[in-house]
Amino acid sequence: MNLSPKIENFVLHCGEMGSRWGFNRTIGQMVALLVIHEKPLTANEIAESLKISRGNVSMGIKELQSWQLVKVTHIPGDRKEYYAPNGSIWDLANRVFEERRKREIDPTLSLLRDQLLEGSETPEEEYAQEQIQTIHDLLETITKWSAELQRLSPEQLQTLMKLGSSVSKVIDLKDKLLNKS
Repeated sequence: MNLSPKIENFVLHCGEMGSRWGFNRTIGQMVALLVIHEKPLTANEIAESLKISRGNVSMGIKELQSWQLVKVTHIPGDRKEYYAPNGSIWDLANRVFEERRKREIDPTLSLLRDQLLEGSETPEEEYAQEQIQTIHDLLETITKWSAELQRLSPEQLQTLMKLGSSVSKVIDLKDKLLNKS
C-alpha cells in the first residue's frame, strides 16, 4: 500500500509531532494513517504503508489501545483484525488531553499537595512553599478549565475558539466599567 506524497508528508509530520503529544514517532504516524483512511486498516497494511515491522505495529496498536485512540473492527467472513480511530478527531484530542492530564498533571498536583502539607521550617522553605502554592493553584485552575472545555460539544468548542480575542476585549471593558464606578 503506497501513500501519495501528500498523505506521506502528513503522516511523517504527525510522526515528528508524536513526541510532543506524549508518544513516539511511530505511534504518531500510526494515528495519522488511521485518521486519514476512510476504511479501517489491518496491521499488515499499516506496516506496509509506514515501512515498519509487523511487531512494531503490534506494540503501537497496544499503546494506542491503552490511550483509547484506536478500536478493533472485524469484517464478516474475514478473520483479520482491522483498526480504526476510536471516534472523531475531537474525541481523539479529548482522550489525548485526558491521558496527558492523568500521566503528567495529576502526579504533579499530588506531589505539590504533599509538599504543601509538610509546611516550611525556614525562610527559604517558606518562600518555596509560596511558589509551590502558586504552581498548585495554576495547575488546579488549568485542570478545572480543561475539564469544562472537554464537556463542550465540538460545535460549542469551535464557537468558543472563534470568539478568541473578543473574550479579552469583553474582560477589558468589564474592568474599565468597574474601575469607573
